[in-house]
Amino acid sequence: MDPKEPNDIDKHGRTGSTKHIFKKMAERQPEYGPIPVSIARALNDRLYEKRKGGALEIEKLVRDLAQKENLSDVKKIIDVLDKEFVSSANQNAKRGGVIALAATAIGLGKESPIPLPLLLNPVLKCFNDNDSRTRYSACEALYNIIKMTRSKILVYLKEIINILGKLIVDSDLNVRNGVEPLDKLMKDIVAESPIFDVDSFIAFLRDNIYTKNSTSRQFLLSWITTLDSLPDIDLITSLPELLDGLFTVLGDQSTDVKKICAFCLENFLQQIKKSTGKADFSLMTNILIQHSHSQDPDIQLTALKWLGEFLNLDGRHLLPFASGILGRVLPCVSYKDVRKNDIREVAKSVNRMLMNLITSEDDKLEAKGDVNPETDKATKPDSTVPGGLPISGMVTVLMEYLQRREMETKIAVLEWIKHLLQTIPKMTFQHMETIFPELMKTLCDETDEVVLFTLEVLTMIVQSEAGPPETETSSHSPKSRSKGGSSTELTPAHGMNLYFTLFMNNLMEIFSSKPDLLKIKGSFIIRQLCLFLNAEHIYRSLSEILLESHEPRFSTEIVRLLNQILLTSSELFELRNQLKDLADQRSCSLFCSLYKTWCHSPVATVSLCLLAQCHQQACHLIYKFGELEVTIDFLTEVDKLVQLIESPIFTYLRLQLLEGDQNPYLVKSLYGILMLLPQSKTFEILHKRLACVPHIPAVPTKDSKKSSQPDKRPNVKDINWAELSDHFDVIQMKHIKMKKVRQRAMEERKRQLGLNT
Repeated sequence: MDPKEPNDIDKHGRTGSTKHIFKKMAERQPEYGPIPVSIARALNDRLYEKRKGGALEIEKLVRDLAQKENLSDVKKIIDVLDKEFVSSANQNAKRGGVIALAATAIGLGKESPIPLPLLLNPVLKCFNDNDSRTRYSACEALYNIIKMTRSKILVYLKEIINILGKLIVDSDLNVRNGVEPLDKLMKDIVAESPIFDVDSFIAFLRDNIYTKNSTSRQFLLSWITTLDSLPDIDLITSLPELLDGLFTVLGDQSTDVKKICAFCLENFLQQIKKSTGKADFSLMTNILIQHSHSQDPDIQLTALKWLGEFLNLDGRHLLPFASGILGRVLPCVSYKDVRKNDIREVAKSVNRMLMNLITSEDDKLEAKGDVNPETDKATKPDSTVPGGLPISGMVTVLMEYLQRREMETKIAVLEWIKHLLQTIPKMTFQHMETIFPELMKTLCDETDEVVLFTLEVLTMIVQSEAGPPETETSSHSPKSRSKGGSSTELTPAHGMNLYFTLFMNNLMEIFSSKPDLLKIKGSFIIRQLCLFLNAEHIYRSLSEILLESHEPRFSTEIVRLLNQILLTSSELFELRNQLKDLADQRSCSLFCSLYKTWCHSPVATVSLCLLAQCHQQACHLIYKFGELEVTIDFLTEVDKLVQLIESPIFTYLRLQLLEGDQNPYLVKSLYGILMLLPQSKTFEILHKRLACVPHIPAVPTKDSKKSSQPDKRPNVKDINWAELSDHFDVIQMKHIKMKKVRQRAMEERKRQLGLNT
């Protein structure tokens, strides 16, 4: 090193009170031991060149003493340089002392018999000095000492690197420049003889890499890169100790530091791919999970990429971390910011890879001792579960993100639940009491995509063989009680488990408590259910639930909706044909079940009878309409019925008018509907239709005992029409009573508010 220290002279060109100094030195000459006074004077001089000359003289003196093997005097010289110069309050003496110590090392040569600490420790003290020129002189001295001692200095590697790390951010430019050759020399020595306490040095790097200073970070990165380049040192085994710090550095504000760190991480990842047996995936995975939640896009993207590579390399061994990984990738799949497109796509890839690791083989393992999500936050591996699948933690994470606002995240969660039901249904059903209520809540989502996927998952649940049977009432059965404290027990449906009953009851509860949902998505939900499941099962179940409902107004709304879907939706084509023909006992049973519920809506009941070709009963009901209150809603329903009669659904009914003599009650029913209508466009439509009938048969009167030709369908004859008719009256009476109750309540409320006239 060639320092360029400015001469220390005053403004008059004097080099100080040299006479006074010389006199004082002469008086203290015995304290300098083997060092001649002239050399001591030179080392104390304010001029750098003179101090350097004094150091050269020390070098010669020490060399001579070493050749004579007079190590005692050499030690005395070192002691004098330490106590009288380096420890002096005089900065010139300090600078002279440290360069003289370096000269001593040179004079002793590479095979110095003097213990290294005697030379090194006094120099290291000077790096804490407040004077920048003293610190620079210490850099020069340390460089020369290291150059002479070479591999012996590795004992002090941590201490020296720690000092260099501080000097690299020194306030003085000369000091900072002095670090570079020192750093290069140390790296050369490490490369030549990497025989030192690597573990201790790794621990040192681990502890210091969390510094906030970009320059210090870059300095430490250079050392990590140097160690990694050495063939005799394998940093992969020590990477878990450094990985967290490296990801922290990746978020540095300096572009250069970020690039260096990214290069370093990529290099490590490539090495892991080549030597998977040396990598501790478990320790590093937990670190990656933490950083994949970082607010820094570079850190988050890199962490997710590493997780993807780890899943590819170590596969099922990482299943214990499934809940932690899920908690990081699920929010990322819904990123909308263009700058985060890469993060979103990598997260989707990691999500798919993790999903593919779970197979049906996992379901053969008994799921016990899962991770407690409240204490472990779904990041620690569940070593107590056979196979390491933390199903409880996964379910907790999935349910948390199912209620997020982002559609893509919800879809990803639903895909997971579907996959779990397909691969590990038994393990999944152990947590169904947690999953099922959250799925029911998701039916209220504002997007059709989420609602549709939720319905698909729910239908998988109710049909799964892993679910409790419909007849099971053990303590392991789902709690199917409604908010009101009861639920309707449904007729067992073939291929359904007990969750089918729970599903139907909860669906009615949701529709009852959320009128807007019923209005906006009610039709969509029911139609899709009829596609996913058997439409007959759906209608029979809903009918049985509504039959026991204590909310007549709600029952009326649902019946009108179900009737509209039944008569108009293509999804229910087969069910319409089944009801139209009533060809077997099951069809007649379904008709009777629907009839009893449809009684909440008189017009819907008539349309059901017309659909089933039970014309005489339809006619009988229309006569009862005269006893009912005709409201705007009622007339609107009649209007819709006429529109339906003119639709393709009732083509067969219109064709039956060509044989009016065979269907007199059909004709009478249509005339009865016509009589209910006010003079309107709908009235004109039906009137014109009836005018097209080629021959109006003798229409039987209400009291006429003459009947139309008996129904040729054998099972229809067994229907107890009188019972159905009485049931209609009972239901309508309930509506009348409820209306009176509401009116009295309204009048009482008005009275309390003083609004009565």
